[in-house]
Amino acid sequence: MINSFGNKPMVSLAAVMSTALALWITMASLAQAHEVLPAIGDLSVEDGTVTLSISANLESFVADIDLDGLEDTEAAPEAAAYDNLRALSPDDLAAQFTAFWPQMAGGITLQADGVDLPLTLASVTVPAVGDVEVVRASTFVITAPLPDGAETLTVGWAPRFGVLVLRQMGVDAPYDGYLAGGALSDPIKIAGGNQASGWQTFVDYIPVGFDHIVPKGLDHILFVLGLFFLAARMRPLIWQVSAFTLAHTITLALAALGYVNVSGAIVEPLIAASIVYVAVENIFAKGLNPWRPLIIFGFGLLHGLGFASVLAEFGLPDYAFVPALIGFNIGVEVGQLFVIAVMFLCVVQAIRVDRGRNEVMQATVLYAVLLLATVAMCFLSWPQLTQTLEMSPLVFFVPLAAVFALCLLSVRLRDQLHAYRRIVAVPASVAIAIVGAYWFVERVFL
Repeated sequence: MINSFGNKPMVSLAAVMSTALALWITMASLAQAHEVLPAIGDLSVEDGTVTLSISANLESFVADIDLDGLEDTEAAPEAAAYDNLRALSPDDLAAQFTAFWPQMAGGITLQADGVDLPLTLASVTVPAVGDVEVVRASTFVITAPLPDGAETLTVGWAPRFGVLVLRQMGVDAPYDGYLAGGALSDPIKIAGGNQASGWQTFVDYIPVGFDHIVPKGLDHILFVLGLFFLAARMRPLIWQVSAFTLAHTITLALAALGYVNVSGAIVEPLIAASIVYVAVENIFAKGLNPWRPLIIFGFGLLHGLGFASVLAEFGLPDYAFVPALIGFNIGVEVGQLFVIAVMFLCVVQAIRVDRGRNEVMQATVLYAVLLLATVAMCFLSWPQLTQTLEMSPLVFFVPLAAVFALCLLSVRLRDQLHAYRRIVAVPASVAIAIVGAYWFVERVFL
């Protein structure tokens, strides 16, 4: 039985695993500069013509990137072509998109009473080249003749074009929808009247909030994990999560209502700094300090402003502002709890052994099997996973394998004081702090 941290091979392996975890998260963080934004379509009918004006990132379309489920264009095989397109002048990009239009038109659905309408590209408007590290939103307008007597319209597009936020304009009780994964809208009454109920809007915005945490909110995920790794007990976790939830709910509501507006150039570096703080404090503090909930509350105010920037991308419906806001916030909370629950399930057996439960052999076998299963699943399902995830499966499986390996070491070194904290919680916190520090430097200086 190992009873000393003087066993250098074991300690060295723990260091290697914690370093691998840090490197993986840092590599995953490099993708944050090329985020995928939803397209926003305004649908209107006037003088027998259907008009669909869409604000979107045309470069991703022209580069033929499959946006379905994609978090960042850097993960796409066409990333180099996309980056080249971002530097094109407005006229050149408009010409490229016009040439691409016949290919895109085949993936767009615009129907009147279930009958496909012929589409015409009426115009393309591209802003001037600015910061190439910031997504450029251009606008293209599609028109189609409306058949006499038509009563409804149906809109949608191929999954590879990503999310479409669709808004009906110029009528009472207009339709408002969030279409993802190639979903078609419900039949939209041309005269209006498809406005969703407050309850339906509430339900629809829950997955939007969840999606912002899992899988798209890596910075928020790392912050929540920073809270988790402070101490393996429920009371300090409840105190921290409660303070964080209350704070970001306040600023999310104030920002969505227009009472608070802070530049992302200020908010994003501070969010990165908050990640560094909680992770570094985990390394040196063994429990919940009296001031930590107050500090977490302050950081929660910042994260609420970050959540609000997501809502600003496609807005909240005026007719159901409060239900949409509440639904989004609940989705965020469910996402955070999901992250905590998954990590808890990953480490719970190591925690039980660290607290003196006589389950050493059971835990050893469990983590060895989980580690091998994780590696096997990654490589045996590589082609399918690569196609489904639109990125290397290593992005997901390396940290999972690292956590299982560290838990296995913690179980084997169970006789040491606070083995779980020293071998699992502290190395994980170091990895989180490295990423937060990198993000801070990137968002301030790069």
